[in-house]
Amino acid sequence: MQYFCCFSPKGAILAAPNLDSDLGYPHIFGRRKKRSGLGDSFGNLHSARIQIQILKRGLISNHCKLRYHGPKKNSFYRPSALSLALFHDPQGSENKNEDAEIDYIVDPPESKEENFQRDRVEFVEKERVDVRALAGRLCDVKTAVDVDEVLKDYKTLPLPVYSSIIRGFGLDKRVDPAFAVFEWLKMKGKDSGGIISPNLFIYNSLLGALKQVAQFEKIDEVMEEMKSQGIVPNIVTYNTLMSAYIDQGQPQKALDVLDEIERNGISPSPATYSSVLLICRKMDDAIGAIGYFVKFREDYEKVYMVNDPNNDWKTEFTKLENFAISICYMVMRRHLVNEENAVTNVFKILSEMDKVQLRPGRVEYERLIWACTQERHYSVARELYQRIREMESEISLSVCNHVIWLMGKAKKWWAALEIYEDLLDKGPEPNNLSYELIMSHFNILLSAAKKKGIWRWGVRLINKMLDKGLRPGIKEWNAVLVACSKASEASAAVQIFRRMVEQGERPTVLSYGALLSAMEKAKLYDEALRVWEHMCKVGVKPNLHAYTILVSVYIGNGMPEMVDSTIKEMRLSKLEPNIITYNAIITGCARSRLSGAAFEWFHRMKVQNIKPNEITYEMLIEALSKDGKPRLAYEMYLRAINEGLHLSAKAYDAVLESSQAFGTNMVMNSLGDRPQEKKRIVRIRKNLSEHSDLEDLDGRSKPFDRTEICSSDIQER
Repeated sequence: MQYFCCFSPKGAILAAPNLDSDLGYPHIFGRRKKRSGLGDSFGNLHSARIQIQILKRGLISNHCKLRYHGPKKNSFYRPSALSLALFHDPQGSENKNEDAEIDYIVDPPESKEENFQRDRVEFVEKERVDVRALAGRLCDVKTAVDVDEVLKDYKTLPLPVYSSIIRGFGLDKRVDPAFAVFEWLKMKGKDSGGIISPNLFIYNSLLGALKQVAQFEKIDEVMEEMKSQGIVPNIVTYNTLMSAYIDQGQPQKALDVLDEIERNGISPSPATYSSVLLICRKMDDAIGAIGYFVKFREDYEKVYMVNDPNNDWKTEFTKLENFAISICYMVMRRHLVNEENAVTNVFKILSEMDKVQLRPGRVEYERLIWACTQERHYSVARELYQRIREMESEISLSVCNHVIWLMGKAKKWWAALEIYEDLLDKGPEPNNLSYELIMSHFNILLSAAKKKGIWRWGVRLINKMLDKGLRPGIKEWNAVLVACSKASEASAAVQIFRRMVEQGERPTVLSYGALLSAMEKAKLYDEALRVWEHMCKVGVKPNLHAYTILVSVYIGNGMPEMVDSTIKEMRLSKLEPNIITYNAIITGCARSRLSGAAFEWFHRMKVQNIKPNEITYEMLIEALSKDGKPRLAYEMYLRAINEGLHLSAKAYDAVLESSQAFGTNMVMNSLGDRPQEKKRIVRIRKNLSEHSDLEDLDGRSKPFDRTEICSSDIQER
């Protein structure tokens, strides 16, 4: 029997506290002593030890009074309302006599009348009974007769002794001896005319024992018997019922018990509210938990709760408030982890909490941010981050990095930059991970600018990086150079190239290639050749792309004879011309009206076993048509069709217009139907928030302005 302690002869002697008149001894117990702390609101879980002072002849008067000498030090364990609710133990302060460490001192009364009138009576110590040993003798009993056989030498003992023994049997998972003691008390009640019979606290102890062993079907039988005996349940009884229903997974029945408490006009204890909140937690009902907490707070604000001597309501209010917050946190976290529409549900709970001024702390907010892992969670993470900042409290750097990562995953790069700016302005100081995350976001934006040729966007991103102390690398500078090349902004490309060198970055072949391409498109051939010479001078080895641009520069500058030497130089560098190189040569010849050279390079490409594509034929047909060779253009068109290529309507029109202009009779039906115009797909966004908030994203919309290239610090200088 692990729940019954041995008797200590040096222990303090104390009477059973908190015993009401329905114990069967309406006049023998002292007044209830007020205590503070959580142990007064809930029965302690410690084992009981009861010392009995008995007359030499083994009898105790029903009219004697008991003397209270105070509790032993460290003899009580006082759990909170929350912990008891979590352990499904709703026993309240009314049951403290059932498990408190108490001593009974009994001596012959001087007179019956005197004992009824006095509050305390001093007696002489005679004999003592080890209650643990007594419980040990009762642990194997099966019937009331067995109990009577064990207790025949003890005559009459106070009811708290039996209450503690029954409760101890329940904690020790021995329901049979508990029922045997209960049946014995009923039998004694009939023999003694009701002097010794089960009272409310005995029934509560038995209900608690049944709940401990999960024999829920017998709880209803005990409740019916209570009603038949005319015993009115108290809050401890109802708390036990609620806890039993929770254990059975019947939360609605537990809430029905709460309604019955209100109908009977009984004041709920902290354990009652804890049980209700526990029900809400099991049902994942955060809104219900908020509603019950508001009701509890309204009751708490009443004067009788503030002045209630039996419960430390101020402490319990704090604990229940924290419990309600933890329930809301757990429900929101489950929404984020498991549900598709988590964002809506989380914002609904946060809104309800704000209405009743129930706000979680920084720890709960940070844990919720960690639960935000999907793209759709970005709005929740941002809201929680802002709430932590508004608290003016510390925030974990790892949480900030997680939000930066999530904003990037949701393509909210400017929001990620705002968080990085907060780290710089408000702290904590960003670390290498913060730097890498924000740089990865800038790279995504710069890659988009490079792909679409939005050079102004790229320049502003570079300026933003420099303003925030982020050093762009060669990859970032090259992205802007390529964007300038695609936009044919040679002047902007030159300025970006210079700034890159000033920042200490060494240009690569990609940097030079982008600059050459921008100059070639702007027809700045002499400047492009000087850039080529500088590239070779500084030791940057050209690649196939750079050589391809160079041949276009030579043809555009009227130096087609240099193309052959360039091809030879390429092969010496173990670089073989590809379809792009030959297309660039043929395109340059077509634009310079060198149809003969274009046709020659076409045959040289065939000799090299390089198969022409649509661009090759279209540019060659265009060159031949403009140079007055409609029949040859016509043959090239038929050849392309026979090879299974689909030329554009522009090539078809060039052949038709050339034949009409030069009066050449050709069977146009052989060309087939005129191809449909290739429609250019233009994607129009409803807003620009996907990438940035800049208005002038089109690099060709405005002429180049040199001040656009400079960052704020350069402009100031």
